[in-house]
Amino acid sequence: MSHSNLENKNTDTEGINGSQLKDSGFSNLKYLLVGIVFGIVFVKAEIISWYRIQEMFQLQSFFMYGVIGSAVVVGIISVQVIKKFNIKTIQGEKIEIQPKTFSKGQIYGGLLFGFGWAITGACPGPLFAQIGTGVTVIVVTLVSAILGTWVYGYFKDKLPH
Repeated sequence: MSHSNLENKNTDTEGINGSQLKDSGFSNLKYLLVGIVFGIVFVKAEIISWYRIQEMFQLQSFFMYGVIGSAVVVGIISVQVIKKFNIKTIQGEKIEIQPKTFSKGQIYGGLLFGFGWAITGACPGPLFAQIGTGVTVIVVTLVSAILGTWVYGYFKDKLPH
């Protein structure tokens, strides 16, 4: 099968499609670089600081609420711009934002996430940046997050949704 045929067909034997083929190898380096930049920003902005996170949960500082609120506002504006101007991905694919339905499980999941965040001082976003700064105890949180994701995936069909 020629290279051009691979780009247009989903190959069951290799489990890849054309867009995945284009994004393999060194082209994934851009994601690593963006991750490194975000990690540096997280460290410099102190949003990975256990002390900043504890201040937030103890209602002693507005700093983290300002960061989170700014991210929410940027997200809302970005989604509206994507919808209004019909912006496409880098590969030229249409961005489709599916409507979400509410479930009580979101409340329980949010509470569980918040408790874990408050107890560990870490949420999934900056885990790697925290580990990169030498806070190696966060490896326990990372392993726990991976294990929790696996447990959810294992029991997902048995849980109320």
